[in-house]
Amino acid sequence: MVGCARGGARVLECVGNEQSMQQALNSTRPGGNVGFVGVPHGVALDGTQLFYSHVGVRGGPAPVRQYLPDLIDRVMSGRIKPGKVFDLELPLSQVAEGYKAMDERRCVDSRRSCGGRGSLMAGRGCDWGSCYN
Repeated sequence: MVGCARGGARVLECVGNEQSMQQALNSTRPGGNVGFVGVPHGVALDGTQLFYSHVGVRGGPAPVRQYLPDLIDRVMSGRIKPGKVFDLELPLSQVAEGYKAMDERRCVDSRRSCGGRGSLMAGRGCDWGSCYN
């Protein structure tokens, strides 16, 4: 959130549910904007509240499939590093444990190991069922 004590001038909503969208709207100062990427699930905005809050909402699709092959290639080759976001690495067979750890806030996000073939980023929003070469 970028802004001042009255709320953020620009707030990103990155979860995609009703509670997170409401929190983003409530965290934005009058004249500010909430940005979101992807399709929110079960989110209904109150037009009257939005009108009187003087907060703008802007969003659009996330063209993940367009950028995913290049991104995976860059990560796997070591040209870029995912950073400290992935703070738990588990074998691919323990995908469910990774999601449980994120849900229980034991980690920020998790990365799956594909045996001897390197690491596979497969955290929130990813539906990769096998290792990507």
